[in-house]
Amino acid sequence: MITEKIKEELFKLQDKKYRDFQSKLIPNIEPDSVIGVRTPELRKLAKKFEKLEEIESFLNNLPHKYFDEDQLHAFILSERKDYEKCIEEVKAFLPYINNWATCDQLSPKVFKKNKKDLLKNIKNWISSKKTFTVRFAIGMLMQHFLDEDFDNKYPEIVVKVKSDEYYINMMIAWYFATALAKQYKNVLPYIENKKLDKWTHNKTIQKAIESYRITEEQKAYLKSLKIK
Repeated sequence: MITEKIKEELFKLQDKKYRDFQSKLIPNIEPDSVIGVRTPELRKLAKKFEKLEEIESFLNNLPHKYFDEDQLHAFILSERKDYEKCIEEVKAFLPYINNWATCDQLSPKVFKKNKKDLLKNIKNWISSKKTFTVRFAIGMLMQHFLDEDFDNKYPEIVVKVKSDEYYINMMIAWYFATALAKQYKNVLPYIENKKLDKWTHNKTIQKAIESYRITEEQKAYLKSLKIK
């Protein structure tokens, strides 16, 4: 019943122009699977439904039919307060994520307080054969392990990921560009020594020089490291 109730709520919030716009941004999913609910509305629904006991029925009803259901699912998990419960629900959901938007929206707040166990899971996820599980793992390393918890072994984990998948390589580039902004001296050797494939290497530099956290001097040097 909760699953049907959620679908009704989603269709009440449908914005067809937004649906058409959104469908173009996520070309690897069927346009008919997009209802067209804006993110702020989905976040409100997530806070409303997350507290309900019967929400487990919706979370277990995988795969979902609609992209917006996946988005809502990601936002609900992002609100979880119980780490053990959250990590198990994330593990159950990850194999069904089929697009970059849902993958990148899934960001449980409770992960911040449980980094030791999170890291163990990241190491498992990054070796997955599922594109968006790998992307999620790299995203979590980027989000949680580039500041006070940074260690030189973490970019080593990412640089070992070899893939022909666009969505994985784009996340690798995003990771290294962000790492250059936060850990420039530690991460620069990966660019200087051309540890990434040509496309990812150049995309990393492109994204890094777009960052306001990179100095003009650093940007000029990074530009000189582009592979032609």
